[in-house]
Amino acid sequence: MIIRPLRPDDAPALLAFELANRTWFEQHVAARAPSFYSLSGVTAHMSEYLALHDQGAMLPCVLVDEAGAIVGRANLRHIDRVAGTGEVGYRIAHDAGGRGLGSLALRHLLHAARHDYHLQTIDAWITDTNPGSQRIVAKHGFVRLDLAPQAETCGGEQRWAYAWRCVLAPAGDATS
Repeated sequence: MIIRPLRPDDAPALLAFELANRTWFEQHVAARAPSFYSLSGVTAHMSEYLALHDQGAMLPCVLVDEAGAIVGRANLRHIDRVAGTGEVGYRIAHDAGGRGLGSLALRHLLHAARHDYHLQTIDAWITDTNPGSQRIVAKHGFVRLDLAPQAETCGGEQRWAYAWRCVLAPAGDATS
């Protein structure tokens, strides 16, 4: 398993990944627009993410298995180097769950946030019905904040997403 930055030539594989896992993802996160689920939709989405990467505002990554298939996504986004903040998110294929890939993705993003972007705090928004992601972020030092939740529609139902925050040790610190 490798984690690497998203590349322009990933569009067909990313579309296959998103289509194969659409129902699974929509149980836990807000549904994407129907227009996303086409090669042109995914290509436009990727172009936006890659432009943000070029601006230093995002690190879009994919998890690729030994056969070369995309089995996950991991993004460090809303990077603000002045404020020292960012936000993480990840998606793991339904059939790849339970293998530690969420933790692998989160460790990768936290390392980049600390060492490459020199951020101090990282947030994640997780719905109240996603205990797997809640366990993963808690295991990596995130704590749920007392901020008002955001309403999201997942699986046709309204769900609440709560902010979780991780305060990062400075790069080079013995705890990092």
